[in-house]
Amino acid sequence: MAATELAGLAVTYKDIAAAAKRLESVAYKTPVLTSSQADHQADASVFFKCENFQRVGAFKFRGAYNAISCLSEEQKQQGVVAFSSGNHAQGMALAARMLGVHATIVMPSNAPAMKLAATREYGAEIILYDREREDREVIAAQLSVERGCAVIPAYDHADMIAGQGTAAKELFDEVGPLDYLFVCTGGGGLLSGCAIAAAQLSPGCIVIGVEPEAGNDAQQSLRTGNIVHIPVPDTIADGAQTQHIGKLVLPILQAYVKDIVTVSDDQLRTQMRFFAERMKIVVEPAGCLAAAAVLHRVLPFAGEKVGVIVSGGNVDMELFARSIAAAKPFA
Repeated sequence: MAATELAGLAVTYKDIAAAAKRLESVAYKTPVLTSSQADHQADASVFFKCENFQRVGAFKFRGAYNAISCLSEEQKQQGVVAFSSGNHAQGMALAARMLGVHATIVMPSNAPAMKLAATREYGAEIILYDREREDREVIAAQLSVERGCAVIPAYDHADMIAGQGTAAKELFDEVGPLDYLFVCTGGGGLLSGCAIAAAQLSPGCIVIGVEPEAGNDAQQSLRTGNIVHIPVPDTIADGAQTQHIGKLVLPILQAYVKDIVTVSDDQLRTQMRFFAERMKIVVEPAGCLAAAAVLHRVLPFAGEKVGVIVSGGNVDMELFARSIAAAKPFA
């Protein structure tokens, strides 16, 4: 992509660096874990950036705190509204409470119980909707008009993207340049921010997004050059049940992302079990997307240095137990 086109992107590395300063004493610097078993399975040197240890149990806190911090004082007084199946909801709720801002979150009625409960406990007002019959974006827009509050979407927002990119910045700061970076992908905000960070801090790094097989809208969008809309995906990865990527996201993906690949729900279950048994960590299905692609070797990267963003660990324990019980071992 030409320099003039890059200049037109909604987010630059300077935005990510500025977000990192805002988050420096607020967000957790999450650990980068390694595993000899993972290296053997992937036939590569794998570094897992574990955002399941972030505040609210997911990377979403980074973008939420950065976005609310960037609002004017008048906007903060009016409050914010967001829509989310869970992790963005929790990130917004906690960030808003920390910054003294009222948060209203539009959440699907069938969102995981633990995510609903946590969002309430962080102090947000929840508006439930039927994801099969109602449009959460329309509901949020109506609330914005009625209450005068700012809408902060989970991924199609420059300050959200910049905040999410700090996860990859920390990874590169700790482990140095990488040959590949695999990133969990729903709406594309995390992938966008991480790809920008990679371009600045590890220019030779190949960035790959990973989606559920049942919901490959980002893959279709990147490969066709147009935003593709799909029905609500039928996948255990509830954090990646998005129906389309954002308008700000697509140009960034086109500029910095090599490709987007997919993994099956069975592969996610296997990865959840691997994390629990071999690395002693709990990771939600959507948080396993990038790791599942690496450990199932969806691309040839033998002998390379590979980074993996583990995006979150907020999983209902009943689903976790069922997934572990049904998981197949690695071939």
